[in-house]
Amino acid sequence: MQVASRLTEAVGRTPVVRLGRVVPAGAADVWVKLEWFNPTGSYKDRMALAMVEEAERRGDLRAGMTVVEYTGGSTGSSLAFICAAKGYPFRVVSNDAVAVEKLRTMEALGADLTLVESVDGKITPDLTRRMIDTAESITTQQPSYWTNQLHNPDSLVGYRGVGEELLEQLGRIDAFCASVGTAGLSMGVASAFRDAGSPARVVILEPAESAFLSGGEPGSHGIEGMGIGFRPPLLDDGLYDEVRAIPESDARAMARRLASEEGLLAGVSSGLNIAAAIQLAVELGEGHTVATVAVDTGLKYLASDLFG
Repeated sequence: MQVASRLTEAVGRTPVVRLGRVVPAGAADVWVKLEWFNPTGSYKDRMALAMVEEAERRGDLRAGMTVVEYTGGSTGSSLAFICAAKGYPFRVVSNDAVAVEKLRTMEALGADLTLVESVDGKITPDLTRRMIDTAESITTQQPSYWTNQLHNPDSLVGYRGVGEELLEQLGRIDAFCASVGTAGLSMGVASAFRDAGSPARVVILEPAESAFLSGGEPGSHGIEGMGIGFRPPLLDDGLYDEVRAIPESDARAMARRLASEEGLLAGVSSGLNIAAAIQLAVELGEGHTVATVAVDTGLKYLASDLFG
């Protein structure tokens, strides 16, 4: 059992489990890394810790400065946790389309929250851009460090750990898939695989309702943290093999099946990851291994209509 002298040391080293009942007979094994074992129940804890500690190491973030970020939810909770643990004020820009549990978590952890209004409670490309503009404006008001997650390569430092841990836990991996928001997770994992000489096929995912990376048009959808409607700057074409678009309805249906058939309580983005992983498992067949990530806990979505 892990023993930590401070809460930030509890980030990472999460378990991985093999799915049973939702994977069809004759398919490859599907393994899911349970990132809700991180302190705030999200994989974003890895990114938040890396962005803050790398900035500290360079001297870009110092005592007395305020950390600033825009977020669809989980990044805000993770940065609020890291800033509280390290003693930095944190100002966060989010929106009213985010699960209320995430907003309350940010504030409970001491964040100063600014909300940008959405259109009909949906995630749209203009919403992300308005959040970015608001965060940039805040940085002019006081001595600040803007973590700027969409452009910050320090996030890859944190997410490499997911890939390194998967290789240690599973050995050979034939395919890995993950949804793209900032692209930090998929690129961090892919770079860890490449450096280790892993032959794993890397498939990045987006909602079919906003399949911009697949060559479609950006659109509105209800999956937090992904499908932002434009190309994320951290996305490296040399580090992935395929883009797949998964309908939001499939992601929601899978999230419900995971809860009722596997006892795995996760949100819609995790449902999308696992729906795609099962597609790959069926294509690859027995004797192969597919890995993906349950990015956070479904407890964050109980006030939504997901499980209603």
